[in-house]
Amino acid sequence: MNTDPSLKTRREFLRTTMLGSALSWTVPAFLANTFSALQANAADSATQVATGQDSTILVILQMAGGNDGLNTVVPFANDHYHRARPKLGLSAKEVLKLNDGLGLHESLAGFKELYDGGNLAVIQGIGYPNPNRSHFRSTEIWQTASDSERFEKYGWLGRYFDNACPGADPTVGVNIGRQMPQAFAAKTPKGISLENPEGYRFISSDSNRQGGMSTSEESYRKMNEREEGMMAEAGSDGNSGGSIGSISGGIVHSGSPLDFLERTALDAQVSSDKIRAISKRVDNQASYPQGQLANSLKLVARLIGGGLPTRVYYVSQGGYDTHTNQANTQQRLLKELGDSVKAFTDDLRVQGNLPRVLVMTFSEFGRRVAENANSGTDHGAAAPMFIVGSKVKAGLFGQYPSLAPTDLVNGDMKYNVDFRSVYAGILEGWLKTSSAPVLGRQFPPLICV
Repeated sequence: MNTDPSLKTRREFLRTTMLGSALSWTVPAFLANTFSALQANAADSATQVATGQDSTILVILQMAGGNDGLNTVVPFANDHYHRARPKLGLSAKEVLKLNDGLGLHESLAGFKELYDGGNLAVIQGIGYPNPNRSHFRSTEIWQTASDSERFEKYGWLGRYFDNACPGADPTVGVNIGRQMPQAFAAKTPKGISLENPEGYRFISSDSNRQGGMSTSEESYRKMNEREEGMMAEAGSDGNSGGSIGSISGGIVHSGSPLDFLERTALDAQVSSDKIRAISKRVDNQASYPQGQLANSLKLVARLIGGGLPTRVYYVSQGGYDTHTNQANTQQRLLKELGDSVKAFTDDLRVQGNLPRVLVMTFSEFGRRVAENANSGTDHGAAAPMFIVGSKVKAGLFGQYPSLAPTDLVNGDMKYNVDFRSVYAGILEGWLKTSSAPVLGRQFPPLICV
């Protein structure tokens, strides 16, 4: 794309300061060489893309564990629903009505306020053909945008980075958490994973291993060791109360040795000073609830307000694997979800950045229509998605799946909208790029922005 010379100069300055200043640390020579190579490659690139300082920003929110969509967007007037859920079924008095037949779970007051304000789209009946009920496989399908019988090496966001973001700053994608989502896996690794800029550290899959630490790894850990108690601000539990936390891909994506050095350099050293400084440029201007998700979104809001050039942020909320005693767990999680996202939008509105930010939620699957004997629900298929932002076309999208027993497949609702159509709509309508190269083929885009 054509780029304004002044914008190009500013990006070069940002790239130099963010990558180059990291070399002011005493780091092993191979890391310094890696940073130099990254900076040179970026500087030589003929293609410069819009960044999160200049253009739109996407925030992905994973509701890990398989949220029960049926008790999230509730068909309170449906007799089949109440017959299938004599204990868990919610009445008209227990929902926040969207129309005469559907309502949000009463804990989603934050979402209802966003809906009424024209800032929330509810997409009904999301799924994919031949659904898989394994947490890990279904999460992999969502993160790679693959068919259920096909295994993809790269994530859908990684393919977006490869196809639409050559020459972008390494922080084009930021995951808040310990483990890089498989959605970020790319031919040319981009993106960083962090928990808290105050305690930015070497991220390794063997952090709990006793003994056997190499000298270089030990020096990394000492150099980047987080201060005691600092993780509380960004949330260190990794799972806000459930058996499934953030199910995602490996921390280091497969590739050449240089890819590994790049990934190690970025995860361990990408400008901890600069990211910390950026996160402190602005204060949060909204009242957030307590919890890991709220803390993650608080950090994202500060990074956006501080001008980090990121196009895609990724945050997770775990705990939705509600096989037993679902009511109280889901109530707590949905309240945290609704209140946290509402606070996040309030924060961005004060900043003046809300028109540039879109939040998209997903969960790897929904739950069965019928409740089980343990006052919970088991792995299912179709479920709703939520899209949040001031530019969203608010309202209900898609058709609510039939709950008639004869219309179910092995106790599951049939999906009406392929999740990749939502991705296509986000890619084309929000990120302004062709979706077919990213998703492997053309899906009819569901445009809600």
